[in-house]
Amino acid sequence: MIKKIFTISLFVIALFAISQKSSSQTMYFCEGVTDDGYPITESSTFNIGSGGGYVYVLVRLPYEVACRSVRFEISKDGAYDNTIYVDTEKNWVWFWKKITFYDAGRYEIRAYDCFDYMLTSGSVRINWK
Repeated sequence: MIKKIFTISLFVIALFAISQKSSSQTMYFCEGVTDDGYPITESSTFNIGSGGGYVYVLVRLPYEVACRSVRFEISKDGAYDNTIYVDTEKNWVWFWKKITFYDAGRYEIRAYDCFDYMLTSGSVRINWK
């Protein structure tokens, strides 16, 4: 009886974990975005030339953003670097921004909605070619 309860409990926990993963907020770093909002050539590392290079930052949500603007707060190697705003529509469940990087380093990006709620975050490594 205890073995059966244990097995059922593990099954319920596994289902919960799968459902949470499939509905989580996700940030992608990629070379482009499809018309359906999916990343093209996703990576966590990009190489740029001496004149700089761009990366698309794509955010996918399991719900509508409910804001007309979202901000990306960017840190480089642990220090604040920049804030970039993205115009959105309230019913959007995904959005992207093409960001140009001029320096090599590890960048952390946090996406916040208009209520100052952190939607998601991610990090990307930018290297010199």
